[in-house]
Amino acid sequence: MMETALVTGFPGFIGGRLVRRLTESGTRVVALVEERMAERARTLAADGVTVVAGDIAERRLGLDDAVWDRLADEVTHVFHLAAIYDLAVPVQIAQRVNVDGTGNVLELCLAARRLERLAYVSTAYVAGTRTGVVYEHELVMGQDFKNHYESTKFQAEVWVRELMARVPTTILRPAIVVGDSRTGETEKFDGPYYMLRAIATAGRLHTPVVQFGASDATFNVVPVDYVVAAIAAVAAAPEAEGETLHLVDPDPLPTRELMTLLARELAGREPRGRVAPRLVERALTLPPVKRAFGGTPRESVAYLNHPVTFDARRAVDLLAPHDLRPPRFSEYVPAMVRFFRAHQDDPAFARG
Repeated sequence: MMETALVTGFPGFIGGRLVRRLTESGTRVVALVEERMAERARTLAADGVTVVAGDIAERRLGLDDAVWDRLADEVTHVFHLAAIYDLAVPVQIAQRVNVDGTGNVLELCLAARRLERLAYVSTAYVAGTRTGVVYEHELVMGQDFKNHYESTKFQAEVWVRELMARVPTTILRPAIVVGDSRTGETEKFDGPYYMLRAIATAGRLHTPVVQFGASDATFNVVPVDYVVAAIAAVAAAPEAEGETLHLVDPDPLPTRELMTLLARELAGREPRGRVAPRLVERALTLPPVKRAFGGTPRESVAYLNHPVTFDARRAVDLLAPHDLRPPRFSEYVPAMVRFFRAHQDDPAFARG
């Protein structure tokens, strides 16, 4: 019998690509989307994709009994990607979507009679304010959190782990996800794209490009094509059941080196001098400054200056047979910058 995958987070940045990959492999996909997104999702859905309107934040996913029972009978794999990916999200919204939503997806997993695997997409930043090396098997280490996004994704992963004895699960923790390593294509300019905004703004104002990363901090990014390929691969791998995998760059660049590569590629010059991160955060509270930098949230500055490293030895070992390893940032920065240059003035990519 053909596999049936329930996917949340379609037609989002990662979810859209994952659905395409699954259908290309012959998997039948049921995409659970909010009612307000259903029409767009149906327009984008390819053959082999059934769009079902529901709500992960509601018990039984907001589905009627007939649809719920059909999914419980048919679903073999669940890919839970839907979440609020916003560093400034209010706690009530984050709690409802990231935590309650995960609990409601787990409820379906427990009811699914043919379930082979839940692939739950967490984030490396459940590590919160921890510093030093963070290992894949670790979660509850007494850490605090930089924002409600991190804390609610942590709570959700705790819930997932508590049910792993009853739900066959693989937990995936991506770092900051950027565009396709070959084409540079992305759907939003956040993460390191805020650094590109700063470089572009310096060019317009004819001012020097400055550093604002701590010397001992790395900035971990991975391209979306690697993340999607890894999620699809481990969901079908028996040896990945029960594992937690860091989908990160095993050799991340220091923030200052990453900023230098971006400045060379976009502006043809290197950064000069350094601005204290606190001053940058303070400046981004001013609406004109925030607008000038494409809606850069002040909460993002902390990620440039946080000295943490994510160990990925289990992910590297499990993904090696699939010939999967993230490319080095220097290999795909030209594609990333080309796409940014072509779309930097498009309001669809602005945030704020």
